[in-house]
Amino acid sequence: MSGKSKYPEQFRKDAVALARSSDRPLRQVARELGVNHETLRNWVRTAEQAQAAPPAGGVSPEERQELRALRKRVAELELEKDILRKAAAYFAQEMGR
Repeated sequence: MSGKSKYPEQFRKDAVALARSSDRPLRQVARELGVNHETLRNWVRTAEQAQAAPPAGGVSPEERQELRALRKRVAELELEKDILRKAAAYFAQEMGR
């Protein structure tokens, strides 16, 4: 659902969700939304294709962002673990004296 459109992206997503969840005919849903039924049909088709096809590179932008955040968190945790290991060794040495 990309490209130049007079309809905002969120409106198109909501319209597709409504069309999928409604038991009313697509034509009726489109009429109620004030959209041409072929336009709505195209939005639904595009959404279905996007959902069925894996994202380019295998990772969506949301997943890529989450992956960056997780890698950052892993680096922080590894640093904390190293600090704690050194502190434990230090205190073990101090207790042994």
